[in-house]
Amino acid sequence: MPSSRFQQSLKNPDDFTLTFELIPTRGGRNRKIDATLRLAGDLTIDGRIEAVSITDNAGGHPALTPDVVGLEMKELGLDVISHFSCKDKNRNEMESLLFGWDRVGLHNLLIISGDYPQKGYCGNPKPVFDMDSVHVLDLLSHMNTLEYSSHATMPTRFFKGVVVSPFKTTEAEQIMQYYKLHRKIIAGADYVITQLGYDARKFHETLLYMQLNGLNKPVLGNVFIPSMPLVELMHKNQLPGCVIPDSLYKEFQLEAKAKDRGKKARIDRGARLLAVMKGMGYNGAHIGGPGLTMEDFDFLLTRATKYETEWESLIPDLTNWPQDQFYCYRKDERSGLNLPEQLPRKKPALIQKPRPTFTAANLTHVLVFESGGPFFKIAKKISLAMAETRLQRPFHLLEYLIKFILFKCQDCGDCTLSKLGFICPQSSCAKYLLNGPCGGSRDGWCEIYPGRRKCLYVRAYQRLAPWKKEEQFKTGFVPPRNWKLADSSSWINFFSGKDNSGGCSKE
Repeated sequence: MPSSRFQQSLKNPDDFTLTFELIPTRGGRNRKIDATLRLAGDLTIDGRIEAVSITDNAGGHPALTPDVVGLEMKELGLDVISHFSCKDKNRNEMESLLFGWDRVGLHNLLIISGDYPQKGYCGNPKPVFDMDSVHVLDLLSHMNTLEYSSHATMPTRFFKGVVVSPFKTTEAEQIMQYYKLHRKIIAGADYVITQLGYDARKFHETLLYMQLNGLNKPVLGNVFIPSMPLVELMHKNQLPGCVIPDSLYKEFQLEAKAKDRGKKARIDRGARLLAVMKGMGYNGAHIGGPGLTMEDFDFLLTRATKYETEWESLIPDLTNWPQDQFYCYRKDERSGLNLPEQLPRKKPALIQKPRPTFTAANLTHVLVFESGGPFFKIAKKISLAMAETRLQRPFHLLEYLIKFILFKCQDCGDCTLSKLGFICPQSSCAKYLLNGPCGGSRDGWCEIYPGRRKCLYVRAYQRLAPWKKEEQFKTGFVPPRNWKLADSSSWINFFSGKDNSGGCSKE
């Protein structure tokens, strides 16, 4: 089967690939869905975009599924990128859906952790997050090469996209975003799309980071044209991962005094950003925004073409990031972008006296659970001797009591404490993520518990950076939790080879 039009364009270094994001609404039969399909038909005739992307329960709200909408789009002649979210599906449901999508030709994917589920029927739904985006990429890479199942006879042909956010205000958040990108690419990502934002220098930072670190994948920059209600929500931090700084918010408010509530001005800003992205070296752009019409789309691209020859002069007007907040690289005063010189990392928040629990846990791990440790052999002998005996349950309860007091252990039996700075992801991460953060944190806080709970990966970075161990998050792979091991001794599981320490557990 030949590559899709979208794949061919993205792989061609001479193309500037355009995609357009469409958001299905709640319900399968309504005027908004009809309007979305009409816009898709107009975009097909226009011919300037290579694919439309279809979101998967955006904002955590139930909506028409991306495969249903995607198949209708394909019938119109459009290439489709189906978002594939981790929040609502366990691993069996994921495989089942992927088999179906492969069969009907929905091969272009955007793999995301997903927005935390919001209120639905009779209250709030259970968040699943059985696997994270790195797990799904690994699964897809195995499906594409027939390495994961003896039952499949034909490899799948999925083209796998991922997301990264350059728009993080703190060092720990930003660096961990980039470190997770390393893991995504190692796991098989084929292309990258940035989170939305409005600062040219931060967009350039992602390109520069990828170039300097050998992450050679095509990148699409996010050009999002918000409505004023969305501007208000983003400024108030009510849309996770989406940042509107105070300076830009004031611009939006002034523009909103126009008869069209500032819509034309917001589209023009998107056109300028589009021209700057093309000028700085992006492979393309991912365009989105609510309520956009074909006329809006045409105005956006026509103005962007006009701005292409003067893109460097537009950079000062697209500098919308607080200067006292984190950048990875030194500013190029001539261009307004970045020089390939890493700025010194901030130390006061990092070089702090480690907590006694972390120090004790780390020392215990080195002495007892590392194969060269002085107590490794005796600990293994004792643990295995307890297995399948009357002493196994008391042994397990003693372990659980210790770990609950120290780490709020959830008794998963598949412990990952040593891989995450001795912070339990089952109790400390709302999405149970094992291979890096989601994109929803703000100022170091978890998107679900802002002001109350720090992001697990911010805490892990702050613990490990003083010892120069934070780069462990660039590589490695923590397998998904094996639920069969729940309510059992992780010590026995570790020494008997049943847990994640040897890769994906077979138990």
